[in-house]
Amino acid sequence: MMDKVDAMLLRLVVQAKMFAWSLVYDEEGDVNIVSMVVLIGVAVLLAMLFKEQIGNLLKTMLDTITGQANRAVTEGVN
Repeated sequence: MMDKVDAMLLRLVVQAKMFAWSLVYDEEGDVNIVSMVVLIGVAVLLAMLFKEQIGNLLKTMLDTITGQANRAVTEGVN
């Protein structure tokens, strides 16, 4: 009986070790992670370079939206 328990425990340890090795040395998907990090870095860099222009664009858009909404509300009331 104890031999069966020992064999099951040994099998479990071996499977856990194989799983751990596969997590550490499996390179599948690494390219996707690297490309995502590079793309995020490029997006952050572009945002930093064009911070003022992006801010002006957003301000203009929000002012236009607010103006149009106010006009729609005041015209709808009359």
